[in-house]
Amino acid sequence: MDALRYTLKRILLMIPILIGISMLTFFISNTIPGDPARLAAGPYADAKVIEELQEKMGLNDPVYIQYFRYMKSLLQGDLGNSNYSHQPVMEDIKQYFPATLELTFFSMFITILIGIPLGVISASKKDKIADQFARVLALIGVAMPAFWLGIILLLFFYLKLGVLPGSGRLDTGLAPPETITGMYTIDAILTGNWTVFTSAVIHLILPGITQAAVTIGMITRMTRSSMLEVLRSDYIRTAFAKGGSERRVLYGHALRNGMMPIMTLLGMTFGHSLGGSVLVESVFSWPGLGKYAVNAITYLDFPAVMAVTILIAVLFIIVNLVIDILYQVVDPRLNYE
Repeated sequence: MDALRYTLKRILLMIPILIGISMLTFFISNTIPGDPARLAAGPYADAKVIEELQEKMGLNDPVYIQYFRYMKSLLQGDLGNSNYSHQPVMEDIKQYFPATLELTFFSMFITILIGIPLGVISASKKDKIADQFARVLALIGVAMPAFWLGIILLLFFYLKLGVLPGSGRLDTGLAPPETITGMYTIDAILTGNWTVFTSAVIHLILPGITQAAVTIGMITRMTRSSMLEVLRSDYIRTAFAKGGSERRVLYGHALRNGMMPIMTLLGMTFGHSLGGSVLVESVFSWPGLGKYAVNAITYLDFPAVMAVTILIAVLFIIVNLVIDILYQVVDPRLNYE
């Protein structure tokens, strides 16, 4: 009952947060120099056509009137029409968001698979060669620009060795699987199309590694720091004294009790990956939400900019809520007050 009350309270708190974000984004977008009607009309349109478009798009109304009109449509489930793609923004989101979500899931899988064990090893071998090696790798990962790493990986694995694809989501000539979730790997599994699944996974490797590089470094450092604090505890020394194996004590006792800060960082990095994959998607020509957002900003596509901003804000809030609920699973001593 406490969990349900806490969840409902957090959902209600989403409303003023989203209103504030929508207002801020809308008013900032409308202060950017430029004329969306002129861009939509094309470079050779005459003044009369542009004026008609401005009136049709409601750009002549005061900004607050435009905002209330937008919010009224939003509450009815209408995100507006894109001035760039000339179709409903909701259709664009359905097309581009699954690609970003798939890439984010894959990069987070790599992050968890490498970052947490590396942090545990680093903490358990404090100041030894393994620890020094892990710390250097983490520092390199955090300091390395994503676009630079992406270009290096493309030059080596795609152009020089030719062992991995450099762009796109599937090999040329392969048709996408039947759309169920929009994520090719999941849809391929659900439809039993293993050829498409293999191709989709191979295309995820380079952008996934590029996006995971920074988060691996962050998770490694956080895991190491959290584990070092837990390993000083009396119950850990007692567990070793009772003859517990190193693996069991480290992963069964120490890691579980040090998971809360790690989970918090994982939630934050997941949200940032969803909203901050612009560079990775640009380098690898990945048809995702980040690339769509760049095009929307370039063409002053306000409905698209608003939709992407609100979507990322909602996802951030949901991720944080899930992480807070998982705290109780990891440590039942916590309550929801």
